[in-house]
Amino acid sequence: MQMIPVKELKDTAKVSRLCHETGEPVHVTKNGCPDMVIMSTETHESLAKAAETGRIVSLVQEGISAVERGECQDAFGAVAALRSKYGL
Repeated sequence: MQMIPVKELKDTAKVSRLCHETGEPVHVTKNGCPDMVIMSTETHESLAKAAETGRIVSLVQEGISAVERGECQDAFGAVAALRSKYGL
């Protein structure tokens, strides 16, 4: 994890280079305490994509759990139930 004091933000080219070279967020401290995080656009997009992938995995796991609990039926059963319900 990269950490820099807030005073180093004056050298924007150096901070930008650090963000791009490390490929990870750079944590900025103020008076020795965490204050903010800076990252390259590429890192941000990668983290956002990973978060979305995690959300999709979570939804799939939720679906699998619903099937295991017997709360779902297969497509053939669903179609048969609809045909029966509507006299098709």
